[in-house]
Amino acid sequence: MRIGELAERAGTTTRTLRYYESRGLLPARRTDQGHRVYDESDLRLLREIRTLQDFGFELEETRPFVECLRAGHPAGDSCPASVAVYRRKLGELDALLGRLQEVRDQVAVQLLRAEAELPLGPAPRCGLGAGTATTADTEE
Repeated sequence: MRIGELAERAGTTTRTLRYYESRGLLPARRTDQGHRVYDESDLRLLREIRTLQDFGFELEETRPFVECLRAGHPAGDSCPASVAVYRRKLGELDALLGRLQEVRDQVAVQLLRAEAELPLGPAPRCGLGAGTATTADTEE
C-alpha cells in the first residue's frame, strides 16, 4: 500500500509517517519509481506506536516494542527491552500519582482552612460560584 492509504488506515498523517521513517521506526521501502510502499506489518507497527503514545509513552520509548515486532515476536511487549520500558514507565506513573496525591492533600487542607474562616451568614457573592442560584437570585 502507498503512504496515503497507510496513513488513512492508521488514523494519522503522511507527515507523521515520514517523521517515523526519519526516526527509524518505520521501514523506508520504495518502488522503482521512488514511491514509499508498506504492508500489513507496517500497519501493525503503527498501531503499536499509537497505542503506546495514547498511554503516554514518548515516541522513543516505543522503539523496543517496534523492534520486538520487527524481530517476529507475536506482540511488541514479548521482549525483555519492552518489559524494561513498561517497568520504567510504571515507576514514572507511580511517582506522578504520589505527587498528585500530595497536591490533593494540600488543596484539601487549604479548603478546610478557607471554609473555617468563612463568616457566618450568606455566602459571599463572587464570580467563582457562578451556576449556583441563591434565593435572592431567583426572587429578582
